[in-house]
Amino acid sequence: MTGPHFSGDATGETFNYEGKTDILIKVDGRNIFIGECKFWTGEKGYLETLDQVLSYLSWRDTKAAVLIFSRNKDFTGVLEKIEESTHKHPNCKKLVKKRNEGSWTYLFGHKDDANREISITVQAYNVPERIEPRTRTICT
Repeated sequence: MTGPHFSGDATGETFNYEGKTDILIKVDGRNIFIGECKFWTGEKGYLETLDQVLSYLSWRDTKAAVLIFSRNKDFTGVLEKIEESTHKHPNCKKLVKKRNEGSWTYLFGHKDDANREISITVQAYNVPERIEPRTRTICT
């Protein structure tokens, strides 16, 4: 797979360390991206997702991403809850950067070695409810 910033192999639903990650990108046999995708179900589900992605990371993996999709009408409330909840995770060390209103990079400690630091980017996306397609009226 060739992208704008790398050339490597991308796979989905791929085993890595202790689980099966949604997105795995390798270059020269090394993991360069591990991503987990979830729909927002609340704080408990979000914290479980962080646990899940941490379980996929071996000691050599230092970067991961969590992509959250929300159908909630109050998307601002979801963003606030993500920001508040992340700091409650026992492996979260600090916020490194708030990229924009729906994207943050955090520093986490590895689940088996707190001194090994992992960068986890969390991105949230507002996904509207399923809507019926518009019908087009043709004038004659």
